[in-house]
Amino acid sequence: MVESFSQQALISMLVHLSVFAVTFWSLQAIQLDKLLKKNRVAQGRLLFILLTIAIGSAVSRFLLDYYLWSQQLPAFFQ
Repeated sequence: MVESFSQQALISMLVHLSVFAVTFWSLQAIQLDKLLKKNRVAQGRLLFILLTIAIGSAVSRFLLDYYLWSQQLPAFFQ
């Protein structure tokens, strides 16, 4: 039972970090500096990080929920 929780925790951490990396990489295609006021570099970087966390959390939560549902689905057909 404990091994199951540890495996699930490890999978969750890896999925979150992977999705954050992909989200960060994909957000670099946006020219955020054109949307920001001049001399607001620190605030722009913080906004970039917060966007990465917000989008990445939503996507990784969806993927983890979908994985959990797919694991529970065979019980429906028994």
